[in-house]
Amino acid sequence: MFEPRHDLFRTLADPTRRGLFERLAVEGDLSVRALTEGGSVSQPAVSQHLKVLREAGLVAEQKVGRNVLYRVEPRGLAPLVDWMAVHTVFWRDRFDRLEGFLDRMD
Repeated sequence: MFEPRHDLFRTLADPTRRGLFERLAVEGDLSVRALTEGGSVSQPAVSQHLKVLREAGLVAEQKVGRNVLYRVEPRGLAPLVDWMAVHTVFWRDRFDRLEGFLDRMD
């Protein structure tokens, strides 16, 4: 079993899933039908991608009458934010040391 971070990276590596996630982030709550309109991805494929996004904790669903609306679940990005924080500190330290080295070369 993969760590949540690996599941998140693998989930967002797919351009269709990433596009659906970004669209939900920008446009807000949308149905499968709304996500399918104007695109080249079929309704069953969109539904499957939404299932993967939901299992990764990136989207949530809510029944409204006969429709199911999907929305971004910001907490699902926590493993990515944590990973970025670690690497930000790592690279900041490396660049600071490089800057010091270059200053000493002058």
